[in-house]
Amino acid sequence: MPPVFAHGRLRLYLLKLLDEAPRHGYEVIRLLEERFQGLYAPSAGTVYPRLAKLEAEGLVTHATEGGRKVYSITDAGRAELADRGGELADLELEIRDSVTELAAEIRDDVRGAAGDLRREMRAAASASATRVEDESWKAAKEDLRKARQEWKEQARRAKDESRRAREEAQQARRQAKEAQERAREEVQRIAGQLQEQFAKSGGVLGSLAGAWLGGGTPGAGAGSAAGSAGGAGSAGRAAADPAVDGDWAADLAPTGDPARDLDRLLDRFRDEVRDAARDRGVTEAQVAEARRHLEAASGRLGTTFGSRP
Repeated sequence: MPPVFAHGRLRLYLLKLLDEAPRHGYEVIRLLEERFQGLYAPSAGTVYPRLAKLEAEGLVTHATEGGRKVYSITDAGRAELADRGGELADLELEIRDSVTELAAEIRDDVRGAAGDLRREMRAAASASATRVEDESWKAAKEDLRKARQEWKEQARRAKDESRRAREEAQQARRQAKEAQERAREEVQRIAGQLQEQFAKSGGVLGSLAGAWLGGGTPGAGAGSAAGSAGGAGSAGRAAADPAVDGDWAADLAPTGDPARDLDRLLDRFRDEVRDAARDRGVTEAQVAEARRHLEAASGRLGTTFGSRP
């Protein structure tokens, strides 16, 4: 059996099965065996610990029905499933290929057995030419007929399973694409909300936003306009803060999906603002200074998102 479920992929496929419907552990094992046409079935010692781990991570939950634990996927589990839609489509293809490969191995085994049987029959015929039609010869012919029939049946099952796996993989690709589109639309919606909220945010949020979106150090604009000591203090802190230099978020490598890249940058920005506010505190002067920075940043972002290449 090829290692289809290596590197956490059984965990992903368990989420897929629970997303289809709530199930108890024995039903999950039976479904996996059906998907592989009886060629592979995980043990209870493989499935139940993984279900327990998924529950500990908050991705699934369970209820007791008739003395059995019935597992259901949570919203967090669905979010991970949607985020890994492309990987799930690849996994469906790998499962199909694994079933096809195992069916081919079975066909080879049957062919080899049939070939050995034919050779043995020829040898027996040569040694007993006068007894070609005896009971042993008839039994050998019957064995060969059964072997051929079994091979045809296994080949038919492998072909049917390959077709079903291909259809499921195509459906998984479509679902992954739809999930990606929904995620992109959600990021664009959040980006629009952030533009409206930037002017209403306070505290060190303005300092970080000015440095990130404006390309300068926080407090520069406010210092020239108001000359406040609070602005100068914020600028000094930002200059010493590695989160606002030219290499900010350099560890977030581009994914090839601009909407997703924006989402990751906004997450990083939000986390750092919360940390800064918690560690340094917020004053009224900083709130006023932050408001000015964020108003300017909101305008620049609106121009950026509204421009055309």
